[in-house]
Amino acid sequence: VQLVESGGGLVQPGGSLRLSCAASGSFFRPDAMGWYRQAPGKQRELVAAITDGGKTNYADSVKGRFTITKENAKDTVSLQMNSLKPEDTAVYYCNAVIRDGYLRRIDYWGQGTQVTVSS
Repeated sequence: VQLVESGGGLVQPGGSLRLSCAASGSFFRPDAMGWYRQAPGKQRELVAAITDGGKTNYADSVKGRFTITKENAKDTVSLQMNSLKPEDTAVYYCNAVIRDGYLRRIDYWGQGTQVTVSS
């Protein structure tokens, strides 16, 4: 299974960015996909996730600013980030939970993309 991320970069405070992630190589569709982030010296944390059924979950710090969406037909998930703050600066990782041939849920991760919010 491969997760290919796109987006990220440098943006000023108050600006917007969009991250996208496409999953490929699995017989099964992802049970859920989402985004995590890790800032220097901090643990990786959940930013937002969405299930195959469309249920979403957001970190309190991004509610009202970030929106996660998915395209089931392409096993793609996107994260629209608005009103970005310096504290959003981190490496963002795409995550997918996909069942294997024994129906066990396996976590897969993208390579990470840097988001820097700075003036």
